[in-house]
Amino acid sequence: MHVQIVSFQLNGIDDADYRRACGGDAPTFAAVPGLLSKIWLADQSTNTYGGVYLWRDRQSMQTFVGSDLFRGITADPQLSNVTSRDFDILEAPTEVTHGTARSRV
Repeated sequence: MHVQIVSFQLNGIDDADYRRACGGDAPTFAAVPGLLSKIWLADQSTNTYGGVYLWRDRQSMQTFVGSDLFRGITADPQLSNVTSRDFDILEAPTEVTHGTARSRV
């Protein structure tokens, strides 16, 4: 498995409008090949939003980063300072601490 953390600030859209848009976008993300889970993040007090993505493998994440969907995120004028970082998972200790939903893998 592989983790990707995407963060950004809202630009010209408020928290309520963003949350409504997320509801409409969620089914699109649910259909992305190799995506096991996406946790949607919001910190209105610092205007920081984003997502934690759990991928089946690094290749699935790289395919997503090269997709029109991800390019749309990075080019969206209502989102600024978009960052994306990815991480390997230390599988053994993560399993001990129940950090992944093993039944979905």
